Amino acid sequence: MLRANAVSMNPNHQALREKMVRTQLRARGILDPRVLQAMEEVPRHAFVPDPQVPHAYEDRPLVIDCQQTISQPYMVAVMTELLQLQPADRVLEIGTGSGYQAAVLASLVEQVYTLERFPELSGPALNRLSSLGYVNIEFAQGDGWHGWLEQAPFDAILVACSTPRIPAPLVEQLRPGRRMVIPIGPEGGEQQLVCLTREPDGSTREEILMSVRFVPLLRGIP
Repeated sequence: MLRANAVSMNPNHQALREKMVRTQLRARGILDPRVLQAMEEVPRHAFVPDPQVPHAYEDRPLVIDCQQTISQPYMVAVMTELLQLQPADRVLEIGTGSGYQAAVLASLVEQVYTLERFPELSGPALNRLSSLGYVNIEFAQGDGWHGWLEQAPFDAILVACSTPRIPAPLVEQLRPGRRMVIPIGPEGGEQQLVCLTREPDGSTREEILMSVRFVPLLRGIP
């Protein structure tokens, strides 16, 4: 969980987070009080490159290293709320990026397992989250298509990059009765945010929620 520290206590940034939650999240229908509290507490400006700090709480994604992005605050909140997280959950995140989504998840659940393809992102994210006091996140570098079999099953899976189809290994690693949220569609083309529920009998049910635009899930290890 997040421990209080100087970067998250800046009153100017706190005011910006409160405004972000009020105007970007509540106003668009985000209702889960735990998600709203996490979004109000996690210091998004600590997860963006220095030139982007003045834009950290704006209603848009921001570019980070390796031609990746930190998602728009609303999209982070939507995907998190859709997972219907419980405090004792174990969650898999595909695409650590800057670590911001992992921080939001870690504020809500017992354990987060986050997988990143690029070591240039995974290492700094680990250092950043550790310095902020998060102790319930495990990191690995790997191909997100295959998930993290050694730690499965997971109570929820959040995929922060798009793929043309839902990876079968991720479905197999999702606990029956629980949810995965994933953007589906081609790179640069029309993508849809999909919420997949794995039924107790092993079948799946998919709900298409909205059009989105995410960076692609890249296969293999660089």
